[in-house]
Amino acid sequence: MRTWLCCLFAAALTACGAAPAPAPAWESVADPGFLDQLAATYRFRLGRPSAVTVLPGDGGVLFLQSGPRSFERALYRFDPKTGRATELLTAAALLNGASEELTPEEKARRERLRLAAKGIARYSVSRDGQHLLTLLSGRPFVYTLATGKTVDVLGPDAAPVQDAHLSPDGQKLAFVRGGELWWTPVRDAAPVQLTTGASDTVSHGLAEFVAQEEMGRLAGLWWSPEGDALAYQRTDTAGMERFYLPTLTDPAIAPSASPYPRPGKANAQVQLFVRTLTADAPVEITWDRAAHPYLARVVWAKDAPLTFVTQNRRQTELTVRTADAATGQGGPVHTETDAAWVELDADMPRWLPKGCQFLWTTERNGHWQLEVRNADGTLSHAVTPPTFGYAGLVHVDTDGGYAVVAGGPDPTQRQLYKVPLGGDAAPTPWTTDGGWHALTVAKGTADAPATVAVHTHTPEHGPTTWQVRPFSADGLGDPLGPLPDQAEAPGFDVQVTWQTLEVQGRTHHAQVVRPRNFKPGWRYPVIFHVYGGPTHAMVRRVASGLERDQWLADHGFIVVRADGRATPGRGRDWGRALGDDFAQTALEDGKALLTALGRALPELDLDRVGVYGWSFGGYLAAMATLRAPEVFKAGIAGAPVTDWRDYDTHYTERYIGLPDTDKAVYAASDVLTYADRLARPLLIIHGTGDDNVYFAHALRLSDALLRAGKPHDFLALAGHSHMVSDAAVTRGEYARVIGFFHAHLGAPTRP
Repeated sequence: MRTWLCCLFAAALTACGAAPAPAPAWESVADPGFLDQLAATYRFRLGRPSAVTVLPGDGGVLFLQSGPRSFERALYRFDPKTGRATELLTAAALLNGASEELTPEEKARRERLRLAAKGIARYSVSRDGQHLLTLLSGRPFVYTLATGKTVDVLGPDAAPVQDAHLSPDGQKLAFVRGGELWWTPVRDAAPVQLTTGASDTVSHGLAEFVAQEEMGRLAGLWWSPEGDALAYQRTDTAGMERFYLPTLTDPAIAPSASPYPRPGKANAQVQLFVRTLTADAPVEITWDRAAHPYLARVVWAKDAPLTFVTQNRRQTELTVRTADAATGQGGPVHTETDAAWVELDADMPRWLPKGCQFLWTTERNGHWQLEVRNADGTLSHAVTPPTFGYAGLVHVDTDGGYAVVAGGPDPTQRQLYKVPLGGDAAPTPWTTDGGWHALTVAKGTADAPATVAVHTHTPEHGPTTWQVRPFSADGLGDPLGPLPDQAEAPGFDVQVTWQTLEVQGRTHHAQVVRPRNFKPGWRYPVIFHVYGGPTHAMVRRVASGLERDQWLADHGFIVVRADGRATPGRGRDWGRALGDDFAQTALEDGKALLTALGRALPELDLDRVGVYGWSFGGYLAAMATLRAPEVFKAGIAGAPVTDWRDYDTHYTERYIGLPDTDKAVYAASDVLTYADRLARPLLIIHGTGDDNVYFAHALRLSDALLRAGKPHDFLALAGHSHMVSDAAVTRGEYARVIGFFHAHLGAPTRP
């Protein structure tokens, strides 16, 4: 009876307005099947056309594609005349149904490429566009488009090949086997060994670790334009430390060992040689390797000398050199210097026909510019102005006197422009729609000029498209048809908005993903998704790729990305504003940007901010949790570098110098320095098989925290490398992520 009276009294108070009804609880709208779909589709990447190559003339378009939930790629050809794509090659057909077996070297190469594909994962095409090469189980196969026939060049019983390259005419093959350089005609001949002396520490024709991981140079051998000689690197790792990668789930397997170049310690010794196919001995291409130990680029173009780019160890000096391939003699033609460091451009130098001039890019005037230099290296003229926003070379047509470049004034978008090679007119925009544009054009020849291109466009909202379009000096014609896209899409649209913020006189860009059932007036905990490093910007004006952020937001968070100083695309001074340690500028800007966003968007509850990132982002997330607990109330550090003395030379020394001469910078930059400061929840995630950021980084941080008496969470991804492609592991990892943030940041609240 008393219970009934209490209920009646409470109801009366509510009716009179004396006791308002309790605020409704937050209800998640996160799709319960999303993690399964995200994992099974490799973050919605499977099924997209990739490795697109436009063939000269009317040869059509080649591309690789898998099913929407398969890593197994096949090679396809799109015919612009019919608008249809047909399958050309599959791994199963080439291997007669046998399963592909990756060599350890191929696994390492795919890790450098961050490539999880199977089947025909990569291919290359001869200069005339008639022959293509793919490697399966260490066996090189050459396919001729005109005949539809494939040659298993070395046969099924030959020892596996580590790398292979077609000659420009597609009639010869160079490859590395057992650390030695070989060549063979594609048909009906025995292979010929060109080098000797390979050992556990010496190899020929293979790029060393830092060239592949940090310089963007995967090749260690290069054909002459006539196909009668090969340039190749000799690599000696005898003086280097060995890093060991154990299989922690099976102690019976011996650890694999690899030479690893830690900061301040020995790098691989790299030399460059030329060997004609008929000569008895190679010719060494000489330069002062003590002063410039890094071989960053090698270019051997028609009607031009053998050209290569070298760097000093601190990367403050970069030199373009040419050499006589017959004698090995030559010298520098152009040098770039920068008191901080000189950035590499993987597209440069680019020789123009007849070898009288070459294209070059520079940040010398504060922003990236494309310029023309004479054969002796002297500056002819600039092609683009410093204020243009140059972001990359797409195509060059010397007969038409123009180039197509990517760029524009907005670093969060990418447009296409036509620029006169004479530098005597302003860039002409070829695209204006918002988002991210790219173009793939055939290199073309005098007999078969480029007539079609593949225009890739990711709009601000909506899926990426790959349209095959007529191509000429006048621009892009109406689409001839799309390359098919089999990728799945999530069952929701990403709710993203973009912000431009003024902070301390600087303009910054940010993007904000809200829950799909966002309620104005409510206050939401924030997940700050970071990278913050000098090689990658997080903010792009496209919703594609943000599906994971949307899923996180749908659990009751607002997910924020923002780019501070030291990120690329904003000019020389912006990109080099690192401060006194590697994390300082990124932390300062991250805190300031969150404050500015909080002022603009009152729905952000800045008393409940979590931080999450991977790789450099994992490093920054750990630093933010340790060094700024007043802002970041929980952190998840994925694959973090915790001690820069244990990362590689070419990346680390570029930014923070040498450990012996810059001890204070290294100490300030290391996560371990601050382990005893942990005052907020921290989750560390790391793959035990990571050979980029070794698992030891996470273990050392966990050990330092344990010794300092600091509780923390640890998730080891057994056997996984720096990228995680296993569906079950991806599903479990992100379930752990959302559970961690729920536990420590809570749910949205109603005022």
